[in-house]
Amino acid sequence: MAVKKERSAKRVRIVNNTIVHISLAILAVIWVFPIAWVVLTSFRAEKGSYVSTFLPQSYTLDNYARLFTDTTILNFPKMFANTLFIAICSCLLSTFYVLAVSYCLSRLRFKMRKPYMNMAMVLGLFPGFMSMVAVYFILKALGLSEGGLIRLALVLCYSGGAGLGFQIAKGFFDTIPLAIDEAALIDGCTRWQIFYKITLPLSKPVIVYTVLTAFIGPWVDFIFAKVICRANADYYTVAIGLWRMLEKEYIDSWYTCFAAGAVLISIPIAALFLFMQRYYVNGMAGAVKG
Repeated sequence: MAVKKERSAKRVRIVNNTIVHISLAILAVIWVFPIAWVVLTSFRAEKGSYVSTFLPQSYTLDNYARLFTDTTILNFPKMFANTLFIAICSCLLSTFYVLAVSYCLSRLRFKMRKPYMNMAMVLGLFPGFMSMVAVYFILKALGLSEGGLIRLALVLCYSGGAGLGFQIAKGFFDTIPLAIDEAALIDGCTRWQIFYKITLPLSKPVIVYTVLTAFIGPWVDFIFAKVICRANADYYTVAIGLWRMLEKEYIDSWYTCFAAGAVLISIPIAALFLFMQRYYVNGMAGAVKG
């Protein structure tokens, strides 16, 4: 009887595992299909936005070459450089803001601590683009909406509200024992020394997460970049450039270049993740040991 029950349980387990694996395989195909289509289109030699076959009839690298050589209408290299500069500056500022605010709310106790966290939670429920018109007029009043200051304005927009996204980092800091801070205080460390000499080295996973999200936000944003850049094409980001490639007057000649540009802008994000992945894994191992 026991053997029969064991065989029945094993059969049920095999059926469940089979269903799970089939479901995951179907989801993987659904997720990978659009990416594969964009990559194939980026190498397609046939022009135009619509073709009758999934696989290109012929392949070429001209779509990638044109992005960097044909700058008369859409200057992709300049857009790429603008976006990279804005994303790096915003990433550095946002990461510092998020970690500093998270550490203060996790370790310090002050009168407005809970009201601040409640206010941040409520503000986080509203989409950021609700404030874009007000932000634009504030930047215009400060003289940051024209010329080279547009890049500074975008950096301020992307990093200014970063302190409101403290929840995940604060939750991680809460898991680090307070006894470590107390021992460091007894040894004569200041709060700042505890923050960057003790807490940050123990928080590599959440630092990597914060850096990745702080970089991806400005890298893929379209709304704020479009509102603040307006007609200043010299300061366009890649999101605006790719959107312009799909406009009516450009789509026939730039559609395959759009796919090539979409592949190129994914490379910095993938490279950043691959570079920081080992720190993420090492940090997780250190956190478990701690």
